[in-house]
Amino acid sequence: MAAGSVGPCGFLALLLLGEMITGAVGTTGFIKSPLSQKRLTQDSVELHCEAIGNPIPEIQWWFEGNDPNETYAQLWDGARQDRVKINATYNLHSTSTVYIANLTGDDSGMYECRASNDPDRNHLSKSPKVKWIRSQANLFVIERPDIKTQVATVAGKLVLTCNMSGHSSGIEGHEWVLGDKSLATDKESGTSTSYTIEGKMEEHSGVYECVYKTTPEVKGQVNISVPPQVTAYKKSEHGNEGDTGVLTCKSSSFPPVVTWVWSKNGQEPLVNGSGRYIIKSSGNKTELRILKLSIEEDTGDYHCNGTNAYGTGGAAVNLRVRSRLAALWPFLGIVAEVLVLVTIIFIYEKRRKPDEVLDDDDGGSAPLKSNATNHKDKNVRQRNAN
Repeated sequence: MAAGSVGPCGFLALLLLGEMITGAVGTTGFIKSPLSQKRLTQDSVELHCEAIGNPIPEIQWWFEGNDPNETYAQLWDGARQDRVKINATYNLHSTSTVYIANLTGDDSGMYECRASNDPDRNHLSKSPKVKWIRSQANLFVIERPDIKTQVATVAGKLVLTCNMSGHSSGIEGHEWVLGDKSLATDKESGTSTSYTIEGKMEEHSGVYECVYKTTPEVKGQVNISVPPQVTAYKKSEHGNEGDTGVLTCKSSSFPPVVTWVWSKNGQEPLVNGSGRYIIKSSGNKTELRILKLSIEEDTGDYHCNGTNAYGTGGAAVNLRVRSRLAALWPFLGIVAEVLVLVTIIFIYEKRRKPDEVLDDDDGGSAPLKSNATNHKDKNVRQRNAN
């Protein structure tokens, strides 16, 4: 397309905008139409539609199933047991999105976006002067294939396996994913795929996905579940007397920790909100706050224990409480060193000063003696001359 040229949709939008500016009423057109899509059962889908006109047109969604005897029926927000959500905005133009969750085979069919700005468009007895314009999209909902997963230990390595049945054609490759990170890819067309992990299971827990490159993509999940692997943010914490102490533990293992418990020196568990203790826990992180630290009462070892469906793990944090004056000792030490240094310099200067005065007196007497001698010699010469 040459530079500066306008596509069909852009040309239509410009034409309609021009008509709106010149005052033409009743003109309506689509600037974005819904697209046909393929989805798996239990997935979700979004269909989007935008229209422009003067005045701003209304958008409706209609549906016709694959049953030959089924006719178009209007879709409403909250339909199909609240699986259908419709969001619309009417600003400079009309936009509408229909969202369908937890798809089933009955959701397959023709979805129609209708737009009109005729004042009589919804009148029960009058026929609208301007008919509804329509844009259609097909939704194909395919039965989700069955994927069997397995975790095995072979020669000290973890081997994750996915085996898909019921959808053996159209596979163009596989991909293994952990969170947002792609671990491995291939272009094989088999229904079975595997991924090998070197290391202990406790070090590699999480939710792994095996992705089959089909249309649409098919995904399976392989869970490596272990008891919580709890670590302390710092094994040793320091706090000043009267301040607030903060101790933190975390666990990066899967599944997440369900219950966190704090205790001190192996005693009864600490209760959140009791005394000076505040405990905040969220998922795989917990935090113990101790208000107004005391040297006698709060110094010691604190234990954090996390529990999930597979067991319990814990860690220890040693808390040391210092006196408020402890922070002043380094400063006082520097001040003492400066005072000692100044005293030494003062004593040294005091002792050296008398010697310097004596040297100055001696130096001043020498020239006087020399001058007297010179005058004596001068007088002797003068007598000889006479």
